[in-house]
Amino acid sequence: MKEQQHFRTRAYGRTELAQLYSPSLAPSAAWRRLAEWIDRYPGLAERLAATGYQPGSRSWTPAQVAMIVEAIGEP
Repeated sequence: MKEQQHFRTRAYGRTELAQLYSPSLAPSAAWRRLAEWIDRYPGLAERLAATGYQPGSRSWTPAQVAMIVEAIGEP
C-alpha cells in the first residue's frame, strides 16, 4: 500500500509548485496553468503582489504558498 504524501507549506520553486498541481503536464505547461488559476482567482494576484511577488519571480515564499493553497486548495 502506498503511503499518501501530505502537502507541506514551505518555499517552492514556481515550476516545482505548479507540477504538484498538474503532474501530468510538462513543466512549462504546468506553470502556465497555475499562473492562469492565480489570475482567475479574485484578489489572489494582488495579495501575492503585496508580499513582493512579481510575475518574473522564480520562487514562492512559504507565506505566498499558503495564500495559493488557501485560494485554490492543496495540490
